[in-house]
Amino acid sequence: MKYSILLLLFFLFSCSDSKKKNIASILKEWEHKEILFPCNPIFSIQGKDTVAYPMGGEYKIFSYVDSMGCISCKLKLDEWQKFITDVDSLCPNTVQFLFYFNPKKRREICRILQFDKFKYPVCIDEKDSINKLNHFSSETMFQTFLLDKENKVIAVGNPIHNSKVKELYLSVILGKEYSNKSDNQPQTTATLSETQLKLGEFPWKEKQRQDILITNTGDNPLVINEVVTSCGCTTVEYDKQPVLSGKSIPIKVYYQAGYPEHFNKTITVHCNAKNAPFMIKISGDAK
Repeated sequence: MKYSILLLLFFLFSCSDSKKKNIASILKEWEHKEILFPCNPIFSIQGKDTVAYPMGGEYKIFSYVDSMGCISCKLKLDEWQKFITDVDSLCPNTVQFLFYFNPKKRREICRILQFDKFKYPVCIDEKDSINKLNHFSSETMFQTFLLDKENKVIAVGNPIHNSKVKELYLSVILGKEYSNKSDNQPQTTATLSETQLKLGEFPWKEKQRQDILITNTGDNPLVINEVVTSCGCTTVEYDKQPVLSGKSIPIKVYYQAGYPEHFNKTITVHCNAKNAPFMIKISGDAK
């Protein structure tokens, strides 16, 4: 199936051989597979108002979030709301979004839904019933699916965490042939001044900032296609203009804690460098 093959290529270009084999195995397992849904699931708005939410639509985008790690980091609900709005404007009444969350504590997910003002129906699946039916991968990138009207998998991947997945999903939904724009960009090479940011201890209400320099070490202009953060508490700013050979620009990294915590976050820089994408790790203690 061409879409799964395309998506496979997206994930493989920066992986080790062992990870490539694992990813290929996962995608092969899910290709054409039907996602099974529990009978009479309960959907609600922000965990309070129960709503009738019959399944339908030419396509479905289904996203499952397990209880492992930072749920807020995985969700990125503000980005989902933007994506839902974009999809609805491009193809009204064509795509249904299905969110199943399995939090450690119901009040935690309710707090996040209310804080982010997310008013789309979600199923807070405290018994993890949908995972028991389907046995999803523990890898977050393989817990979101594009489904056809028969609930069979067309493609795998999270469109919020990966812009190429988003482009692929929209191409399928709109009936267009997918073309990866970055494939047509002349390649160069690049380096980062550092790949780890250790913010140390700081008062959790104080916004932190550090800069990282990205340098074009090749012959062609360096184009940053996208910088993806692992959660909404981390944001970046950078010049969108191409970086000429031998030149550098700063990537400004901001971290705003939502509450006291020890954190480990990531930033992924996608660009037209042969050695991209670049992964930046951020850690610290917000007291």
